[in-house]
Amino acid sequence: MPKKPTTATAKKRPLDRERILRAAIGLADAGGIESLSMRRLGRRLGVEAMSLYNHVSNKDDLLGGMVDIVVGEIEVPLSSQSWKEAMRSRAISMRSVFNRHPWALGLLEARRSPSPALLRYMEAVFGLLRQGGFSIPKARCAFFVLDSYAYGSSIQERSLPIGSPAESRHATEHFVGQLPHGEFPYLAEAATAIMTSPFDFAREFELGLDLLLDALEAWRGGE
Repeated sequence: MPKKPTTATAKKRPLDRERILRAAIGLADAGGIESLSMRRLGRRLGVEAMSLYNHVSNKDDLLGGMVDIVVGEIEVPLSSQSWKEAMRSRAISMRSVFNRHPWALGLLEARRSPSPALLRYMEAVFGLLRQGGFSIPKARCAFFVLDSYAYGSSIQERSLPIGSPAESRHATEHFVGQLPHGEFPYLAEAATAIMTSPFDFAREFELGLDLLLDALEAWRGGE
């Protein structure tokens, strides 16, 4: 039986762009995008940083390639699905991808020149909406509304103190304890409800998503 390659052996594999990009994604996932440098990436791959430039032009090219891989992880709608089923799957997949790669959202939004990978993705989404009966202006609006919801939810999910039930309860109790007595009754009421009924972000996300999709469905064929 052949021996499993050791880490040292694996590092000696020839470099290619795909391997560099995936190693960079691993660093960013572990420590945030600010932890990524060409020198650190070279160390992770067992090479000198300068050798990376044979496969990526510069740091911007590296970041762009990373974003393209992340976009490729988002489930692309299938033409055999209804627009509503496909958009629901896409939004849920997007949330999952940005939870795995929380650094990617800022890079994606900062891009001014969409790559071929991103253009293919956008084409698939617009095509499905148009085939689903949306006019051009309404398809554009539906795309914007659904992406804004998914992006905003991803940002909010990272900022809220939601962990295990015990951690969430502790954070909520601390929050309620900091509120001036009687000054914010509705906030206190909402926070107290979380302590008795744990907040499930995935469930809340899908509930809000279904409300948006139902509204878009009603609006799709109107004037």
